[in-house]
Amino acid sequence: MVITLQLDSSTPLYEQLRNQIVIGIATGELKPEEKLPTVRQLADDLGINTMTVNKAYALLKQEGYIVIDRRHGAKVRIPTLPASSDPSPQIEEQLQLIIAQATIQGVDQSRFQAICSQIFAKMVYRLP
Repeated sequence: MVITLQLDSSTPLYEQLRNQIVIGIATGELKPEEKLPTVRQLADDLGINTMTVNKAYALLKQEGYIVIDRRHGAKVRIPTLPASSDPSPQIEEQLQLIIAQATIQGVDQSRFQAICSQIFAKMVYRLP
């Protein structure tokens, strides 16, 4: 998986890294039990501070996307949450912001839904 960070973005680097790993899991680029690079290796590869990678990994672990073992490093873990018809309040909040931004930029509902459908179709991970 290729990770690209935007150094001039207002989104913190650790959050960009976290987001790309979550997308990698959802699209199938990162498989369950796949080993992730060490904090030091990923920081060197991306040219960023190890604390930035450590913060992203800690967040991913807290959210249940990865497990970290001192002997085996970080591995992808698919969260085993029950399927729910209601999104979490965090997802609703994020969607509200995205929809607001799209509306301000002149994207109508049908175009927005089409874009969402295209992106959703790329996601291979589904809860059983």
